[in-house]
Amino acid sequence: MSNSLYALGRWAFRHPGRVLASWVLVLLVTAIAAVGLGGGTKNSFEIPGTESQEAIDSLGRTFPELSGTSAYLVVVADRGRTVDDAETRRLVTDAIAGMKKVEGVTEAVSPYDESNTIGVSPDRRAAQVQIQFDRELTDVTPAERDQLVDTGDALKAAGYTTAFGGDVFTSTGPQLSIVEVIGVVVAFIVLFLMFRSLRAAVMPIVTALLGVLVTMAITIALTGFITISATAPLLALMIGLAVGIDYALFIVSRHREQLADGLEPEEAAARSVATAGSAVVFAGVTVVIALLGLSIARIPFLTIMGAVAALSVVIAVAVALTVLPALLGRAGDKLTPGTGHRPGAFSRRWVTVMTRFPLIAIVVVVVGLAIAAVPAKDLQLALPDNGTAPVGSTQRTAYDLVDEHFGPGYNGPLLVSIDIISTTDPVGVVNDIADDLRTMPGVAAIGLATPNRTADTGIVQVVPTTGATDEATAALVREIRDREPQWRAEYGVPVAVTGLTAGGIDVSERLQGALLPFGIVVVGLSVLLLMIVFRSLVVPLKATIGFLLSTGASFGAVVAVFQWGWLMHAIHLEQTGPLISFLPIILMAVLFGLSMDYEVFLMARMKEEYVRSGDPHRAIVDGFVGSSRVVTAAAVIMLAVFAAFVPEGDPNIKPIAFALAVGVFVDAFLIRMLFAPAVLEIFGRRAWTLPAGLDRRLPHVDVEGEGLHRRVELQAWPRPASTAAITAASVTTQGPDGLVLNDVSVEVEAGDWLVVHGPSGAGKTALLLTFAGRMAFDTGRLRVNGHLLPQEASRVRHSVALAELTGVNDLEDNLTVDQHIAERLSIRSFGLWVSRNRVAPILAGLNRALEIAHDEAGIPFEPVDGSALVSSLSRLERKLLGVVLALTDAPRIVIVDDADDLRAAEHIDLLWSALAALLDGRDVTLVASVASESAAPPPSARLHHLELDTHRTLHELMLP
Repeated sequence: MSNSLYALGRWAFRHPGRVLASWVLVLLVTAIAAVGLGGGTKNSFEIPGTESQEAIDSLGRTFPELSGTSAYLVVVADRGRTVDDAETRRLVTDAIAGMKKVEGVTEAVSPYDESNTIGVSPDRRAAQVQIQFDRELTDVTPAERDQLVDTGDALKAAGYTTAFGGDVFTSTGPQLSIVEVIGVVVAFIVLFLMFRSLRAAVMPIVTALLGVLVTMAITIALTGFITISATAPLLALMIGLAVGIDYALFIVSRHREQLADGLEPEEAAARSVATAGSAVVFAGVTVVIALLGLSIARIPFLTIMGAVAALSVVIAVAVALTVLPALLGRAGDKLTPGTGHRPGAFSRRWVTVMTRFPLIAIVVVVVGLAIAAVPAKDLQLALPDNGTAPVGSTQRTAYDLVDEHFGPGYNGPLLVSIDIISTTDPVGVVNDIADDLRTMPGVAAIGLATPNRTADTGIVQVVPTTGATDEATAALVREIRDREPQWRAEYGVPVAVTGLTAGGIDVSERLQGALLPFGIVVVGLSVLLLMIVFRSLVVPLKATIGFLLSTGASFGAVVAVFQWGWLMHAIHLEQTGPLISFLPIILMAVLFGLSMDYEVFLMARMKEEYVRSGDPHRAIVDGFVGSSRVVTAAAVIMLAVFAAFVPEGDPNIKPIAFALAVGVFVDAFLIRMLFAPAVLEIFGRRAWTLPAGLDRRLPHVDVEGEGLHRRVELQAWPRPASTAAITAASVTTQGPDGLVLNDVSVEVEAGDWLVVHGPSGAGKTALLLTFAGRMAFDTGRLRVNGHLLPQEASRVRHSVALAELTGVNDLEDNLTVDQHIAERLSIRSFGLWVSRNRVAPILAGLNRALEIAHDEAGIPFEPVDGSALVSSLSRLERKLLGVVLALTDAPRIVIVDDADDLRAAEHIDLLWSALAALLDGRDVTLVASVASESAAPPPSARLHHLELDTHRTLHELMLP
């Protein structure tokens, strides 16, 4: 990966205009798409598979007038008056008449209706008009809401306190304020203090804002096709801004280090993208995987929320890897830091103390964070309602008035659905169940209780004594559902609980049930990814424990503030209560990704120092000094971005931002800066080891740029401007049964022939596959066609072709020669049909080579027929057909294994002659293997022999 990113960084540096113009074009296109296609965010909290959702879907078919969204008007008379006087009744009646004229309103129930038992408050000072729409919340337009509000103007003018509330007035958009800009300002200040360069400080801000703008434009455009909740873009904005700045910071910081070491700007940019950029890609992938893991909860709105946030991370990574090197190209050598003192004295003193008393450091962190997590035991979850809306808004005013005059349960009524199609007494069954519900503890009142017009479905409106987010209301829902078998047995009808309140309870329970499997997935992923990257057991286990500690502390802090009320006024929190349902799973997902960011950048530097010095203590100290400053700056920036969303943030995002800010602080400054060095110091060398069996099974991912370092180190090997096709130095491969290749060294110029010989089991085939980039080796150096192995194996495979090799690319006996040629041509051109005109020249070339070889030997020649089956060919013809097919790929090297595996000795000479004819005029290197040196072609200046014997040191014979 580092080599590919190296090439990408160099290209972007050389072509800044193309890169910047491309991204500006992307921004313009997405912005136009957002304006033309966007439909706006919609808070739709559907949860397929739950009782409440199935019941509301059923009501949509059987009781359509109740399946839509609802609203209400609350009217409060001045103190000393009631709502029972004639004037109030007249004004309320006029308002109801106006409500019924609003598009989409199917019913407006008068509080004075005899069937309405809950229309007037017990103190007779407040009246409530229930309003029903025939459509969902997401389909009610702002104009319809405004028209509905206008119907209360006469009451307001008459001196009554009025407010509209209910589901229709639920907030449908995120609320941003100027306070959020403070996070960006703090980020800029931190960057400037770190870099002491205005240009370097601006670059991460510019790239992060570009990524966020593109993400927001794409998200808005997608709202025209899918339902995206109002919280999703705000969460994506917060995460995209934070990781965008941090990822750019890591790359710019490494670039300036490279410039300070004397590298040219272009080389410094390329290496920075390859090294720090590799870590950025890995860190971004972990965040994306964690966010997409939100789909485990099987809740559509949460899955989409995670996908939108993941999109912001993907775009942030893409911008950092392309736009940033382009900006570095514009800057040239202007980013070279001054020659002043490089800071690091404080970091060195800090890590020295931590490693001198590692056990004390570990105990302090673990005990302290365990205590901080104690409040998490009181964690309560619920979906937001109008009780969390901004003070002064009509929905919040209505909510508070209902709570004051009617009771908290009137803001979160339950809807009990009864399937009465099979009963002969639908009205009686509905009334009996309503009476049973009225006697249940926790029920304040029963509102509407009636069958529908077709008498197949009945509904009972249940008003709890507690609010929608109260745990007692959730307990009431569970108790009603527990009674369902009793009602089914007594009345023969199924009963279900639905409505917005029941749906919110179902969402919370579904999310709580998903926390454990999600946590297992996240923790398991953490351990696996870090084992792959650092080839260690201690590093991933330490990181996982640290992640769990920081997550627990975040939960504890958010409960203490948002539920217990600690320091609530400091963050402008108006009231305490349950946390938004998806906070825990979002927090775990994002914190996991961010903790991996810091883990990768800190541990990568330590491992780099350990590989270089072999001293575990020195690796901890030097690695910490080299990376802690960047990690600290990144954490401060991310902390500032998250914290900026807390004081005046959207009520739904405020607790998430607060929890993330606490989590980042704990993870960066306590776990990574204190806990991590102490653990590594205790384990010493064992911290950087992995069991051999596990090491072999895990894939290798070059996140630290080891491949690039090797490429740079061997850039001039074997010599500057070398034209050799193959250069090998001490290539050795160890297999389960011993040596496969032993100290192979050889150099072959382009266009020459190399013949490898040795007894059976000497490793000839293994060496040929190694040259072809299809088999790894353990030690040594190997360059093929200018590409280093194994780092550039994919490029080698594209330039080296294998003739027929048993078990690798066998020819099909039941196909004809023409069919094999056509198949190879179709693969190369991605075509489904190959004309005869393309097949004929290749067959003619095969026959021409055979004819030349037979003429030189004085042997009669019979051309190969294109319609002949491969099974009918002689071994010589089959061997040459494999070579001809390999040459259709225009390779630089052709490999022929077991060249002497022919029936007649004279056929071996014919093979070499035919190969010479086939390769004549082509700049192609031939590598072939034979069992005996005597089977090699005649000596020439361009022929090289290599004897293989795994039992002694290999030697190279360069025969003239």
